[in-house]
Amino acid sequence: MVHDDQVVLAGELQRHVLDRARQEGELERLRRGAYRLREEPRDEHRSRTARRRAEAVARAAHRQLDADHVFSHETAAMLHGLRLWRPPATTHVVQDYRRSGRAAEDLRRHLMVLPPEQREVRDGLPVTTLARTVADCARSMHPLEALVLADDALARGLDPEESRAVTAVARRRNGTRRAAWVLDHADGGGDSAWETWLRYVALRSGLPRPVTQAPIITSRGVFHCDLGWPDWSVYAEFDGLAKYRDGGVRPGHDAARELLQEKARFDAIRATGVNPVRVTAVGNARLGEVANALAARFPEALRRKLRTHPLLPPPP
Repeated sequence: MVHDDQVVLAGELQRHVLDRARQEGELERLRRGAYRLREEPRDEHRSRTARRRAEAVARAAHRQLDADHVFSHETAAMLHGLRLWRPPATTHVVQDYRRSGRAAEDLRRHLMVLPPEQREVRDGLPVTTLARTVADCARSMHPLEALVLADDALARGLDPEESRAVTAVARRRNGTRRAAWVLDHADGGGDSAWETWLRYVALRSGLPRPVTQAPIITSRGVFHCDLGWPDWSVYAEFDGLAKYRDGGVRPGHDAARELLQEKARFDAIRATGVNPVRVTAVGNARLGEVANALAARFPEALRRKLRTHPLLPPPP
């Protein structure tokens, strides 16, 4: 028996059928007692492949769990379709009872009574509401990871006050200060996880809060930079390499055309006297270089006051 979600439970097949399907490579193990039809290789970033697998694991767990449960935290964020820094490695569920016996290692169970108004159904799966999901993630995740999904949630219509209300009544106060920072600094103008990363690096270094999608008027029209500090005429862009590969952004994406358009755009911006800081993905070993490159564009009096934010660790 194969469901629409392509998940197969071991109990649904005769043992010899299951063994043969596994030996012939037709099935991929998702978790104990659950499999899915093996996917054909796709020309896509590995994070997309990992996300689809994590979604399949959640669907498998849903069909295997007998007691009432609701998917939460980063699992709920994934099922809401939110942008993530990385796919969740563990499936998070809320349950109102303490499990007896040995718990599954790939499930993170959160023991609590979830109010009915904080749960909903997405694509047939029970999940915490968007506001509750963002609040839970802001309290428990690395602040950059939480900021990435909170940015996307705002763009999708989240009222941050609803998430603040959830955080305010949380029984446990762990993570509430970081959660407040995430909700205060979330911005629906972030177009990608790496743009959020660049903003996080700037804020962590103590720079003023930037404008997202900052407009610049040029002779060729209005263009936008990922980040901008118009009061100081400072602008910055994350230069992702995917857009310079054929099909890197979307099917049919033309890298050569993208390169020409980007050059024309950047030339028009520089003709106004603005020279944005351009940043590509770097590891934490070079994190200081990015922060210094941004800070160098500001007046010395402001630079002398910069201090690393004590609540914000380096990006993961």
